[in-house]
Amino acid sequence: MFYSKRFKKFKNIKHCFFSRKGGVSKGIYKGLNCGKGSKDKKKNVYKNLSLVSNKMKTSLNRLYLMHQTHSNKVLIINKRNKDLKKFNSDALITKLKGVALGVVTADCVPIILYDVKNQIIACIHAGWKGASSGIIENTFKKFKTLNSKNKIFASIGPCIGKKSYEVDIDFYKKFIFKSKKNKKYFLKKNDNKKLFNLRKYVNDKLTKLNVKVDHVNYDTFRQKSRFFSYRRSQKLQEKDYGRCISVISLNQ
Repeated sequence: MFYSKRFKKFKNIKHCFFSRKGGVSKGIYKGLNCGKGSKDKKKNVYKNLSLVSNKMKTSLNRLYLMHQTHSNKVLIINKRNKDLKKFNSDALITKLKGVALGVVTADCVPIILYDVKNQIIACIHAGWKGASSGIIENTFKKFKTLNSKNKIFASIGPCIGKKSYEVDIDFYKKFIFKSKKNKKYFLKKNDNKKLFNLRKYVNDKLTKLNVKVDHVNYDTFRQKSRFFSYRRSQKLQEKDYGRCISVISLNQ
């Protein structure tokens, strides 16, 4: 389990970037696999999510997860929709107390947000697709609909590191086509491959929005004993992969 030093100081919230350690899953999912979308045994995933809920001092039915699709869709959870079975989005926001918001990742960037002024929390699932199509900016627009004067802090959790994220030239060209300034997020690996700094790309989007950002900086691809990784699983030709969870909640 990993924590943001800054978020630890806030008395009204709990948070945690969970590693894969602990949990009841076996095989390629060994540990705390929290991916409902994985092919792991459902009962194991729910046991793992129960462990997470207990750690966050809430109940399993008050731990809200998203059906994540690398979109730029943001949902606000309120009293009207809190009993919905499914939240199709890649970011969640709430003012409700005693509930926890969770994001599951396996190389993508988990972001947790806290508006100190208005007691609002959020979590974002930011892979390259969601980040480049505006998931971060859209989340902040939604924050403004709840209160226009914010003081938001962000913590970026474990994700794939810049030395591990190998991409092809087409991927690189897509980003350069959007803006020449995106060159700074790439390093040359060889004639056919670049290395992409997803963490910095996401960080810069947040700082542009005047958010104070801190990092829980671990590379999910390189640290097999600590984290699940989609890319590593592909490289090892495994049939599927587990997901780690990052959670934030407002105290009651």
